[in-house]
Amino acid sequence: MQEYLIQIIDQAIRSIPNILTALLIFIVSLYLAGLISNLLKRALNRRNISSGVTNLLSQTLRWTIITFGIITALQRFFNVTAFLAGLGILGFTVGFALQDIMQNFVAGVILLIQRPFHVGDAINTTNYAGTILAIDLRTTEMKTFDGRIVILPNATILSNPIENYTRADRRLVDLTVGVAYDSDLEQVRELVLNAVESVAGFVTEPASMIVFHTFGSSSIDLTAHFWIDTKLTNPLVAKDAVLIKVKAAFERASVEIPYPIQTVHLQAEK
Repeated sequence: MQEYLIQIIDQAIRSIPNILTALLIFIVSLYLAGLISNLLKRALNRRNISSGVTNLLSQTLRWTIITFGIITALQRFFNVTAFLAGLGILGFTVGFALQDIMQNFVAGVILLIQRPFHVGDAINTTNYAGTILAIDLRTTEMKTFDGRIVILPNATILSNPIENYTRADRRLVDLTVGVAYDSDLEQVRELVLNAVESVAGFVTEPASMIVFHTFGSSSIDLTAHFWIDTKLTNPLVAKDAVLIKVKAAFERASVEIPYPIQTVHLQAEK
């Protein structure tokens, strides 16, 4: 019995360096986890990332560092390789089963950090165009311009082009119209340009262009290319206003917008 106690005491004395080293590793990991997670939290706050995502990422980083610290500390007493291998197999199995969920989760985190759009922005992505209602970690909710509510997986959005209409402070608007062949083309150009310049939200730079481009079957076709400030007016509203103004200007100047004409020859049977 005495020899057994002596062996235990001797083993404990010999383990003191490992215990102190493991304790030091654990304390250092706690310090680094707090320091690095706080640095990450400050960086995300400067980018105005939502508090939920900020806390999630900072806590994930904190506990990851602490876990590695615990594993390193335990390595001083026994081989944790087999244990980690078992965890790796389990993690691979669970990860394979939940790969779609995890893919959307990671994509959601990337969207919330990069912020290609915000709640309230009008965007077009994955063949859907509308206003963003909510951005979650797994899905994004959109109200399309025709009133539908669409729930889009974040991974799908991240892997497709995103058009952000709200961020584009200037938009190009095109309006095509045809005039009769006997029209004074320079007069037509001036009338269309005056109509364009009088619309709400019109901007002078980049310069507008009135381009004649097609000899149609019954008309010479032109397209007005002009830019508007999207903060002042909607592109569809601007196009509607210009169309009305152009028609009124043509009527005052007796400029004809011809209808397509087809000539049909009838031949009587002999």
